Amino acid sequence: MGFEKFKNGLLAIVGYMLSPLSWWNDAIVNLPIALALAWIVSNVWPSAFEITLIVGYWLTNVLGLIMLHKGLTGMFSADGKKFSWKTFWKDVLISVFYTVVIIILIKLKIFAPFPEYFKGINQNR
Repeated sequence: MGFEKFKNGLLAIVGYMLSPLSWWNDAIVNLPIALALAWIVSNVWPSAFEITLIVGYWLTNVLGLIMLHKGLTGMFSADGKKFSWKTFWKDVLISVFYTVVIIILIKLKIFAPFPEYFKGINQNR
């Protein structure tokens, strides 16, 4: 196993840890990183805490997916295909599209933030 495969494997593992594909990543990895970023930004711009937390959380997930894709591409491409800027921007656009779809589904009340699901249950008791 060459150094490049090891490096790409490590990149894929870190990407997986940041990505939304791991069920535990929010509490242990992404939210603490986003919270630290929000604290740093709010020291300079106090009213930006909430938006920085949200954007930081989103960025950690997107970064995780991109790192995972880049690492796996480097590990398993037999023809030496490299992860390109074109691929990077394609990944970013897919992530933005996915985010917009989720927002639309929330606005149409097809999806709801987690606590919203329990409001109807509590009202029926």
